[in-house]
Amino acid sequence: MKNNFNNMVVLGSANVDHILNVDDFPASGQTVSGKNYKVAFGGKGANQAVAAARSGANISFIGCVGDDDAGHHLKVQLEKDGVHIQAVQSIKDQNTGVALIFVNHQADNFIGIHAGANAALSVEYVQQHASLIQSAQLLLLQLETPIDSILTAAHLAHNAGVKIILNPAPAQALTSELLQNVDIITPNKTEAEILTGLKINHLDDVQQAAHVLHNYGIETVVITLGAQGVWLSESGQGQLIPAFKVDAVDTIAAGDTFNGAFATALLEGQSNQEAAQFANAAAAIAVTRYGAQPSIPYRAEINALFKENLNL
Repeated sequence: MKNNFNNMVVLGSANVDHILNVDDFPASGQTVSGKNYKVAFGGKGANQAVAAARSGANISFIGCVGDDDAGHHLKVQLEKDGVHIQAVQSIKDQNTGVALIFVNHQADNFIGIHAGANAALSVEYVQQHASLIQSAQLLLLQLETPIDSILTAAHLAHNAGVKIILNPAPAQALTSELLQNVDIITPNKTEAEILTGLKINHLDDVQQAAHVLHNYGIETVVITLGAQGVWLSESGQGQLIPAFKVDAVDTIAAGDTFNGAFATALLEGQSNQEAAQFANAAAAIAVTRYGAQPSIPYRAEINALFKENLNL
């Protein structure tokens, strides 16, 4: 059930995903046969907005789509999912962003992205929606849109006392100027290695990476570790929050589902540990389904998985 106090803004990308299942990823110059080709809505920003909305948040999305059929249908679907789209703009003479995704037999994915209209999410566009960001309780960011715009949004939120969660994906090095504005950061293992320069092989390494990120002033570090779960480090103290055991078929949008659900739980007053457990449940359901937004569960499904595991 949605609550009016769950005032969250997600700023980020919106894509159309073209997905093909393959036995193994192709090597250079190799052609491989695939199956289960499908087209679905995605983009890290839109995925996280949908995950938050389906988890129960009152959520607004700031993003750009093309003035094409895909952009129109994407906006319609966002509204159906309960996402407020007053800050989603259709960009003239641009196509909606595209992601080309291979999924192998181990449920891992390999993705190439064309930004399309996402590149139009400019500093000026962010500033047009400054009041939306400043009046929120929480701003959720990722890295599929122009970095200057992300930094502008972070400054607006930080100066207004709005909590900021940064999901630093796709992986890239970031400036201290951005990181110092962040309250919670949620990298996966690869992203944590790139941000910190540390190689992660064991849980001790995970906490060392968390310490590096804490040194930027980030209070809470959540490093997602796939089937292991997530490493939650608060004020320098870390613990593993185990994943729910499921049979994964497709990990597309698992991290996005985690982030949207995690943010929602925090806004409901859950502790970081409780929120991570809730988000783990949401991500566990997502990996048992194909595609990005089609895989994202609803609140009742997440609650049911919790109840089922409590009864084990």
